[in-house]
Amino acid sequence: MAILSFILNLAGATMLLLFAVRMVRTGIERSFGAQFQRWLTESTSLLGSGATGVMLALILQSSAAVALLTSGFAAAGYLAFPAGLAVVLGGDLGSALIIQILSFRLDWLVPLLLTVGGWLFIKTEGRRWRQAGRILMGVAFILISLQLLRQTMEPIKDSAFLPAIADYLARDFITAFLVGAALAFVMHSSVAAILMCVTLVHIGAIPFAAGLSLVLGANLGSAGIPVYLTRGMGIEGRRIPIANMALRGTWALAALLVINLGFDPSNLLFVSPGQSLIYAHIAFNLSLLIVALPLCRPLARPVTAMMPATARPASEQHDEISVLDPAVLDTPPMAIASLKRELLRMMGLVERMYLPIQSQYQSPDKMQMRAIKLQDNIVNAALLEIRRYVADIPQEKYTKEEAKTVRSLMEYAIRLEAAGDLVSGQFLRTAAEKRDENVQLSSEGWSELVHMFEAVRANFKLASNVLISDDLESARLLVMEKTEIKQEERRSRKRHLQRLSEGRADSFGSSDVHLETLRALRDLNGHISAVAYPILYRNGQLLETRLIQNMDEGRDD
Repeated sequence: MAILSFILNLAGATMLLLFAVRMVRTGIERSFGAQFQRWLTESTSLLGSGATGVMLALILQSSAAVALLTSGFAAAGYLAFPAGLAVVLGGDLGSALIIQILSFRLDWLVPLLLTVGGWLFIKTEGRRWRQAGRILMGVAFILISLQLLRQTMEPIKDSAFLPAIADYLARDFITAFLVGAALAFVMHSSVAAILMCVTLVHIGAIPFAAGLSLVLGANLGSAGIPVYLTRGMGIEGRRIPIANMALRGTWALAALLVINLGFDPSNLLFVSPGQSLIYAHIAFNLSLLIVALPLCRPLARPVTAMMPATARPASEQHDEISVLDPAVLDTPPMAIASLKRELLRMMGLVERMYLPIQSQYQSPDKMQMRAIKLQDNIVNAALLEIRRYVADIPQEKYTKEEAKTVRSLMEYAIRLEAAGDLVSGQFLRTAAEKRDENVQLSSEGWSELVHMFEAVRANFKLASNVLISDDLESARLLVMEKTEIKQEERRSRKRHLQRLSEGRADSFGSSDVHLETLRALRDLNGHISAVAYPILYRNGQLLETRLIQNMDEGRDD
């Protein structure tokens, strides 16, 4: 019975730790959104890219999340291999620094974090404030989970079986290394896995030597997480995590052999065992960054040669093939799923049309503009196919609720087609106007537009998640984001008019471009956010109208 209780407590504390790390990362991703792309791609040196990786890992509390972001941007062509590998190496060091921050005994802080975080998340409506509450509560849960781990392990550290296992791991450092790698990979979080090892060493449940081998193995296991998660990505995106795993694994294995065969691991005990383990982990990642950073550019050619990009047919590149399945029209759930898949494909087409728009304002490319217009024809064709598909649906086999779902999906397809027209029309016309008339936006005005571009780009991802998941919380967040963008558009317009009243020549010359782009961004975001409204309406989260129903109630007789 005692063993069962121990396993349950250990599993519960571990799951709470994983949940808390994910909670903090989700809150930060939702707060910063697409700003991560600018942070990742604006660095011009490998040292700057490494520093960006450290910063992002500290924010996201996960080196794997940094690697996934980097791989995604590399696959989309926004990030070169050397810069991407430098970002990932920096992310590994940032993740190690998080361990130091979270290892402090901050139990006194837990009630304060829960109180402030809970109040912000429940009582406030602003997106940033709610996500700040999520982050604070996530940090509190991390501290609680570590406290639970210590309490769970404390009673059994003097038991008969734990010392035997600990001594075996201390003697067989290869097994300990493999166990650490498996632990980090299964938990899908190096932060959680290494915090657990540090806690066990700190309370004396396992010796320092075994903990050191476990941590070195966890470094290898954490490098395998992004390799596994990017297995379906394009080859350009997979090169970076695979190269990082090769470098990290080689360095970890070399450190393991040197420490265990070259001298006594206890020589690394400068302070307490737990703190010494953290210092060793930070030193490992810092030394890896110093050694591997100069290799990022030389490695690009051999890695590309070993993992060459495969040319794809033009039809596959542009996703011209519809995924609608006429064979399932008589089965409502399958037909609705087929419609959602087609809408997801359609949304991806519109998103790829939108992604180069910001660069068109900076350096217009006529070839790229032509490609965007051609892709709009594919979006229009997709809407036509959806109309035909919906027209062929046998209405008698669909319930009232299923028919309503089909209509809402059809309406969203129309909104996506309108979004494509907006990108290929208004945006390209405004970018061409800026180029032809040599319009120069003010630094403040361009910064405001960049913020809007990034916010809309993030909402494409969120809208895709809402379409697939039908998640109420995500739908509410998407509508809140829409409101935030509308408010940001008003604020930017107000600031622009203020600059005009001050007689700013740069604002006067760029007024039409600035205001038209603001309006187009607001309208585009409105189109892609429309997917949330049917979900909110079904769950009673949407008002029919914002008008006062009875005018007499507002009058004084």
